[in-house]
Amino acid sequence: MSLSLLLGIFWALAATVTALLPMRFQFVPGLTLLILAPVLICFIGYQHGFWVALLGLAAFVSMFRNPLRYFWRKAFAKGTEGAE
Repeated sequence: MSLSLLLGIFWALAATVTALLPMRFQFVPGLTLLILAPVLICFIGYQHGFWVALLGLAAFVSMFRNPLRYFWRKAFAKGTEGAE
């Protein structure tokens, strides 16, 4: 098995363990996993091709859909400042 897939497996296990933590302890490891995911997906894509990287991206978006939705809304919110 390639290094990129082994790292992907360890990343998925770390994400699972992080999800089992109480919410107040999830922030730092969750943010670390969120930052490392694109690098790991690119590495998997480099070693195994575009379609495998696309599957990894789909799994990543599925696992982190709520934080990604939050950051998307925060980054692209229009006109919500001062609309009281």
